[in-house]
Amino acid sequence: MLVLLVIVLTSASFVTKGAIPVDLPKAGESKKAVTEKMKTVVIDESGSFYFDSKRVSFKELKETILKLDPKKDPILIKSDAKSQFQNFIKVIDFLKTKGFEKITIETQKE
Repeated sequence: MLVLLVIVLTSASFVTKGAIPVDLPKAGESKKAVTEKMKTVVIDESGSFYFDSKRVSFKELKETILKLDPKKDPILIKSDAKSQFQNFIKVIDFLKTKGFEKITIETQKE
């Protein structure tokens, strides 16, 4: 599991922005990514999932993601710093097992 996280973090872009109130984790450096066409997954402090600002269950999130093209559709993940890390891992793990290549993790600059 740790190896998967390292792979994701080294291959993902880090960006700075916000829409749903989420206390993003801090990172030393960040790059801006074009977020206009990205599908957004948000995990709030309580562990609730949102897809493009709509609250969904994890099952509904998976069903919605399965309708996307893993090679073309970019995914932006925003996870509250206080949410359970396991929820973030569940999303990343699902995206990677389905072959998604364009995954961006949003953070705040320290």
